[in-house]
Amino acid sequence: MKKDTHPRWHGNCKVYYNGEVVMTVGATVPELHVDVWSGSHPFFTGKSTFVDSAGRVEKFNRKFAGDYFKGGKK
Repeated sequence: MKKDTHPRWHGNCKVYYNGEVVMTVGATVPELHVDVWSGSHPFFTGKSTFVDSAGRVEKFNRKFAGDYFKGGKK
């Protein structure tokens, strides 16, 4: 069997959310930084949160600004 074919296993990988450790899991990396986890997801918390990833709202507003909808059907 070949040596060193499997990645190194970190049994105490720390998961960070907003700079705070929220849980410890086993993974192939020593630490993970996440944007959403079960403690902040609306399905689990019952609260809605607004996550604007990569400025999608601004991109939408720029695209449909001005007289875009005034043209009507052609």
